Amino acid sequence: MAKKSTDPTVLNATTARQVPMRDFSRSLPMSLLRAREAVMRQFRPNLREHGLTEQQWRILRALAAIEAAEVTELARTAFLLGPSLSRILRDLEARNLIERETAKTDQRRSMVSISKEGVKLMASVAPSSEAIYAEITQRFGARKLAELQEMLGELEQSLAGLGGGEGASSEE
Repeated sequence: MAKKSTDPTVLNATTARQVPMRDFSRSLPMSLLRAREAVMRQFRPNLREHGLTEQQWRILRALAAIEAAEVTELARTAFLLGPSLSRILRDLEARNLIERETAKTDQRRSMVSISKEGVKLMASVAPSSEAIYAEITQRFGARKLAELQEMLGELEQSLAGLGGGEGASSEE
């Protein structure tokens, strides 16, 4: 007969199910992660075909929307941590997809912008990316997709003042 542990940190299956929390699969973070994974599973093969990671694509997309960004602002915009962003920027710069220059107002800071080669690469990825968006829209429904994006924006806004903000922390 197995001896029952007296260590309060050891939980058996019955005790674990009695924790007064919603089911793991129904937690909001897990639901969002599952949905994100389902969406990114559609885009990853296309990015790989063009020699890009998700994070590199995020940086290029962010830079394409603006003229230039300071590195810390880019990290916030693309939800990447500083050390990861440094490595990604180094890789993108080596491929001539971005350009860096010292900020005019502060020589310790650098500004990053997308290069002509980066814009060309984005233009080659765009048609298949838009086709993937069209397929997602067709499967899920244009109205539902618009509502989902609206609700996600509202959720983000409603939680903005709650604190616990560690800033950019999504490494995927």
